[in-house]
Amino acid sequence: MERNVVANLNVHSKNSCYRFSPEQMNRLQQDVAVSLALEPGFNIVKIKSGTFDYQHSSGHSGEPLVMLWIYGGKVINQQTGIVVGATWSSLNGYGDSLVLDVKEKATLCAFFFDTHLGDNDGEVHLSIARI
Repeated sequence: MERNVVANLNVHSKNSCYRFSPEQMNRLQQDVAVSLALEPGFNIVKIKSGTFDYQHSSGHSGEPLVMLWIYGGKVINQQTGIVVGATWSSLNGYGDSLVLDVKEKATLCAFFFDTHLGDNDGEVHLSIARI
């Protein structure tokens, strides 16, 4: 097996983009995701406990991960430093966190996606601290 092999991957903003229709975004925001209003200030979002087990019938132990959609107000993700009106993020494990400087009240939506729901089990519990 070769070591120290580096591969490059270019992700194009149009060609590599999966577009959500307005109906799909509305369904995500209204019917699927759980939501919380984020007030201005620094907000730290973390996974406190739990896992999503998307292969429950196979004995898979599940993973602590969650997708986040933040919209409706101006926020700055501290990892990018860019002021945006909407942004996507994910939390991947208990040690991961998202630090947002909320400039205008925004909505945080948290959800999980999968191709088959029948064998899903579990839930994650988020902690959102405004400091």
